Amino acid sequence: MRKITLSLAALFVAAAAAFPAENSMKNHRILSPDGLTYLDVRLDGGRLCYSAGYRTLVKAKKKGAPADTLDVPVLLDSPLGLYTNVADMSKDLEFLKTEDLGTHKNEYRLRGSKQSQVSTEENSRYFLFTNPEAKEQKLALMVGFRVFNNNIAYSYRIFQGQGAETTAIVVTGEASGFRLPADATAFICPQSSPMVGWKRTKPSYEENYIWDKPVTTRSQYGQGWTFPCLFRIPGHPWKSDASGRNGATDSWLLISETGVSGNYCASHLSDATSDGLFTIAFPMQGENNGFGSTGAQMGLADCNISPNDWMTQWTPYRTLTFGPSLKPIVETTVPWDVVEQLYEPSTEYKGSRNTWSWIIWQDASINYDDQVRFIDLAASLGWEGCLIDGGWYENIGRKGMEKLFAYCREKGIRPWVWYNSNGGWNDAPQSARQCMHNPIVRKQEMKWLRDGGVAGIKVDFFGGDKQETMRLYEAILSDANDYGIQVIFHGCTLPRGWEKMYPNYCSSEAVLASENLYFSQGFCEMEARHACLHPFVRNAVASMEYGGTVLQKRLHKEAGKGNTRRTSDVFELATAVVFQSSGQNFALTPRNLTEQPQFEIDFMKGVPTTWDETRFIDGYPGRYVIMARRSGNKWYVAGLNAQEQAVELTIQLPMFDAGSTLTVYGDNEKLEGSMTTTALGKKQQLSVTIPQNGGIVITQ
Repeated sequence: MRKITLSLAALFVAAAAAFPAENSMKNHRILSPDGLTYLDVRLDGGRLCYSAGYRTLVKAKKKGAPADTLDVPVLLDSPLGLYTNVADMSKDLEFLKTEDLGTHKNEYRLRGSKQSQVSTEENSRYFLFTNPEAKEQKLALMVGFRVFNNNIAYSYRIFQGQGAETTAIVVTGEASGFRLPADATAFICPQSSPMVGWKRTKPSYEENYIWDKPVTTRSQYGQGWTFPCLFRIPGHPWKSDASGRNGATDSWLLISETGVSGNYCASHLSDATSDGLFTIAFPMQGENNGFGSTGAQMGLADCNISPNDWMTQWTPYRTLTFGPSLKPIVETTVPWDVVEQLYEPSTEYKGSRNTWSWIIWQDASINYDDQVRFIDLAASLGWEGCLIDGGWYENIGRKGMEKLFAYCREKGIRPWVWYNSNGGWNDAPQSARQCMHNPIVRKQEMKWLRDGGVAGIKVDFFGGDKQETMRLYEAILSDANDYGIQVIFHGCTLPRGWEKMYPNYCSSEAVLASENLYFSQGFCEMEARHACLHPFVRNAVASMEYGGTVLQKRLHKEAGKGNTRRTSDVFELATAVVFQSSGQNFALTPRNLTEQPQFEIDFMKGVPTTWDETRFIDGYPGRYVIMARRSGNKWYVAGLNAQEQAVELTIQLPMFDAGSTLTVYGDNEKLEGSMTTTALGKKQQLSVTIPQNGGIVITQ
């Protein structure tokens, strides 16, 4: 949370005793710096609620009259409040005070995400409340709102009044809710039941989304929906575009959370009520093999706290991103705008392109000789790393791994090593196990890795979203940083602001990823549709370790065996740009060097994994997407199509100079790829055609 001066904190604490309480207050409207995003907050009958939307100009009814401003609601009256073990702070609330903190500019650098240099502005306001239960404990609830252009974030804090004896509480739940218009539709992923699936490893955020379904649709397992959640509110305020192609006449809303550390649990959304209200749902009791509380321990704040305590005392942020197009969704930086870095990096962490034998060659490839082949592949591609996956502990052993580390140094490659997080929360057998959950063993392991020149680790099979598990994530990251090691998480929760909070954090899976191409032909049939969804939902709020760019047509070590990929090679090249992760474990194999056209291999040799800027160009979730990313001075425009018919578009490319020569990687109707050049016209427009399951990449 943006720091409040201690004098203001003292003022708020004093307000609990000095200001007369009221159980209602007038509507407070907070506008974004550009005046186009609004948030309304009101207290009615002791219940606190809020609503939000954007403002647009509409033509005046009379000629010559000024244009009118129209409110376009995306979130209707929705509840706020906390449930704790000492007081229910969702009802009988009495208004004490509000403070407008004005406009504040945020500027920061962000490593390993969609934008490297971020500059935003926000307007902030804080409200203080109490109720009869809280007054008995001399406590007050603060709700803080931060309103950006197209983004809103809010969180809670509980203050102690003078003489309060309660210094620690348990937050057992939140009243925080999100009420959608009745005609809204959802692009959301169901939360799994705990301790189910393969080796009882769920929930791991690896379920199938629903596409464009009514918001009242019940979740598959009855446990609600994982963050992030994307919603479409059709036809506001204009008539819908009959083509339904770009959603320009729709309103779009993305709901998520950020700032989750070891000081709170992660959460998800409940199923919606019949009138479209989703509420915050805490972890299920069965997660983490039943161990740990479903709530959150929380220390209380007083006016004498040190600045370092501000981050730890606030609850995580609930975030809203919305507008009349998908551009704010794809380009949002709000997950990082509202959090702070928690420790200094011990070294300069860099992006990494890694080979990865397991994704196509599977468990049998985790042996010394096959890993040498993939280290050689990384060296021939000019990539930075090679991921040695689960099973190395039994099949290669520590002495063999040390020989591989030495071979990597000889080849100029930095290895990444897989670990099982497991201590006692599931039955996943892969090793190395029993290394990451114990702090003594973990630090010994980190030293061994550092001494071997290892760049990073990939830790798999976590137990859920309880605070207990969040503490494990944080402990792994903190210890790894002490030894200059980056971290990827797999079989895990959604990262929530972690790219900024933890400077050695790299990426997380938290999605049905490319491994399912190997396991299921049905997933191959759906690959394009999934790929055209993630830029608008999962990858919009955090790095996504998907493990993509599969160039083999059949997914097996042996030729002619395995599932059949339906997408084109150029589609797969485009995913290297569309999917964002500073550490990419690509699915290339040694066969690709001789079987694929040279232009494809050359593209993969040069494609970056760290980006300085991201722009949305066109698309619709689950149908098609065209977006651009910049690395240094070079732009990559990439497109994917999952529709049954070809997408034919004329796209605007202001990132390239008029008259410049562009390189275009594209497909014909038979999904045969080619590399051509073309000159960009004076209007900086280019007409493109992308066939079903095809892709396009444009560079200069």
